[in-house]
Amino acid sequence: MQLKVPPPPKRAQGSGDDPAAPAAPDQTMQLQVPPPELLMAARSGRADRRKAERPPPAPARLLALVTALGARLAPYVQRFRPRYPRPGRTGWRRWVPSWRQSAGAALAVFGVSGLFLTVAYAATDIPANLNTYATQQDNVYFWSDGTPMARTGWVQRQAMPLKDIPEDVRWAVLAAENESFYSDPGVSFKGLTRAVWRTVGKGDTQGGSTITQQYVKNVYLNQNQTVSRKFTEAMIALKLDNRMSKDKILEGYLNTSWFGRGTYGIQRAAQAYYGKDVSELNASQAAFLASLLKGAGLYDPTLSAANHARAVERWNWILDRMVKAGKLSAKERATYRTFPEPLKRNPLYDTGQQSDYLVELASQYAQKAGHIAAKDFDLGGYQVYTTFDRKREAALDKVVEKARKDARQDDPKKASTAHYGAASVAPDGRILAVYGGPDHRKQGYNESNATTVPAGSAFLPFVYAAGLEHGVVKERGGAREQITAQSVYDGDDDIPVSTPEGPYWDRSGKKVSTHNDGEKSWGKITLREALARSVNTPFMQLGMDTGLDKVKQTAQASGLLASSMGPQVPSLSTGTSTPSAIRMASGYATFAAQGQHTEPFSVRRITRNGTTMRLDKPGSGRAMDARVAAEVGQALADSFRTAHPGAAPAGAAVSGKAGTTGDDKAAWYVGTARTVSTAVVVYRMDLAKSLEPLPLEGLAGTGQDSVAYDIWTGAMSPLG
Repeated sequence: MQLKVPPPPKRAQGSGDDPAAPAAPDQTMQLQVPPPELLMAARSGRADRRKAERPPPAPARLLALVTALGARLAPYVQRFRPRYPRPGRTGWRRWVPSWRQSAGAALAVFGVSGLFLTVAYAATDIPANLNTYATQQDNVYFWSDGTPMARTGWVQRQAMPLKDIPEDVRWAVLAAENESFYSDPGVSFKGLTRAVWRTVGKGDTQGGSTITQQYVKNVYLNQNQTVSRKFTEAMIALKLDNRMSKDKILEGYLNTSWFGRGTYGIQRAAQAYYGKDVSELNASQAAFLASLLKGAGLYDPTLSAANHARAVERWNWILDRMVKAGKLSAKERATYRTFPEPLKRNPLYDTGQQSDYLVELASQYAQKAGHIAAKDFDLGGYQVYTTFDRKREAALDKVVEKARKDARQDDPKKASTAHYGAASVAPDGRILAVYGGPDHRKQGYNESNATTVPAGSAFLPFVYAAGLEHGVVKERGGAREQITAQSVYDGDDDIPVSTPEGPYWDRSGKKVSTHNDGEKSWGKITLREALARSVNTPFMQLGMDTGLDKVKQTAQASGLLASSMGPQVPSLSTGTSTPSAIRMASGYATFAAQGQHTEPFSVRRITRNGTTMRLDKPGSGRAMDARVAAEVGQALADSFRTAHPGAAPAGAAVSGKAGTTGDDKAAWYVGTARTVSTAVVVYRMDLAKSLEPLPLEGLAGTGQDSVAYDIWTGAMSPLG
């Protein structure tokens, strides 16, 4: 290929060009065109150069920028870099950072912390959904057959507008919980730091929250005491404080806080503790309710003497804080010198009559065995499946109410102080029925669970079982000897009790003895016959021969509570202990269960919103040898047939024993039919005056016509 190249233009004379330069030839230039392969390579090279000229991607540019900035700042950073030991210093000064280093470190920490908090604040959103307080549910209780028994509204809440809550009530709460509420940013940084320090450093928690933080915790978060929860709480509180008015936050807090007794919110708390609306509260009552926010379990004065003392102290402190804050005059404060005692029980707690006693027993057991905090249980949503037998409960209620009616007709004065406690327990520990009282709304005192009157001669089977199980020692230093049902003891009345060392003397210097019913003397009598005929004197001596510690041990292993046991003196064997009807039935059920005792329980299953909750199994253990339990059961069967011949078919497995006390303070009947043990106790007590039992004076009938036995047969019928 040939290309024509034009000649160069002629130079003008005088242009300064070199005259000696040769002239460009006017001729055709021959050019060689490279082959296609080289042309393609050239184009590729140009493309690579264009790519190389493009700017690098953003991450690379950022890295390059940071590297360049680091290079520029390196000389300055070197000045702040610690040099240890510092040159030109001596002693301890060699190790102390310079002021530049200290200032740089402080600024760095401050800057990083500020950046972190800013990012955290921006990233934290106020949850759209409220916590479970807004969807509280009732707790539902079921009979043993699965049918509903009771529905309790433990969680009771009624929202009140802030304008309807008196100023004194508001400021009592603010004085107690957050005096600077209207001026703080929604978070107490000092309190938050202290709470975090105690959570991380000490392993426990301490409150340091503002009312805004507490409100956030109540309605948006859970109650877990963790650093992350506290931090989230603080971030939401800051944001909420910027978006919601202080009055709205205070209103929400007063309507969602827990005050105990199953109540949420100041309105229900006022009704539960004083039986009035919040608008009717005075500053003194408001100060007490404000104290409950610290923990109702610690400040409800009706729960214990210690609680009462704490409540009075905090009540005084809150009133004084109100004066200091200028929200209560000193003159008005001076009028509040007497603690405003709340009602003994929540008048809002109303599920029925007899069912209340069942609910009370089941709820207490559910919380204990299910490890459910009272506050969580009050939030509701639990389905409690009890052990109570609906038919047995109906029969027991009917027969006791008949006895009450008969007593009112015979002697209205004595009947006004009469109490009838009863319980039926299965050998495996299930409480099948109880009679707790006439109406829980009028008498919260549960007669089936009361430990106020002595067991009397109904306690003798435990002495008999202890003697058979452990043997006796009749001589000082002698070995234990086994006894049998045919072992003979002195059954005469008023026989002094003896020890291996001789007669037993009381503190007044008199020999200790006991009396039989009617002060009758029986002469020499076998232990089985003595139990069948309820002869006391042989068993007081048997208790001494066996050892009162062994008697006590056997009774407790069979189901009686240690707290109800009488003093360890000879009269222990004749029934000075004060077990409840539930515990006596449980003890006799141990004989029916061949000596294996299972703690009485009232709940077999708990679920919450369909999910089964973990429930501890009732404790169990061997109380006595099976042969001992069988012998005691046989002696009790003889006792039943001796006292009530023909009351049950010949082959029926029925046993039972009456129990009386020497001072006429209680009348018992405890027995077993078809393996179910039932205990009935009748006593008198004026609850308006004291818990001291009164003489029955014929209210419980006679030995031949016992009210306790009539109730027992009515509850256990048909026998056999």
